[in-house]
Amino acid sequence: QPGMPPSPPNRPASTVAIGREAEARVAEHYLARGYVVVARNLRVGRLELDLVLRRGSLFVVCEVKHRSTADFGHPAFAVDRFKRDRMRRATARWLERLGEPAVVRFDVVTIVGTPDGGRMTVFEGAF
Repeated sequence: QPGMPPSPPNRPASTVAIGREAEARVAEHYLARGYVVVARNLRVGRLELDLVLRRGSLFVVCEVKHRSTADFGHPAFAVDRFKRDRMRRATARWLERLGEPAVVRFDVVTIVGTPDGGRMTVFEGAF
């Protein structure tokens, strides 16, 4: 699809498209609450942040996790200590480049079911 970044290695294009749908739904959730989307799929070196949002002086770094079912556990459990550490490192590097003081909150948003109609759960200040 023109203008779309290539699929990450070892992930079929359909999985990437579903992930993008889930991220779009989560972005809409934040937009409806007065946030501005600063970046989607922000690459910081080899690390990536799904969504970076802003409302006033608050930046929200949001990890989006989608699963079609919770049969193998809730998707929030995929945001383990290693993922949280990577998110913190990527955010610190991005903020260094930004060059302005910032208050940051880390959210995790999960969707179980279809990206456009599944059950969405927002964990504000998840870590």
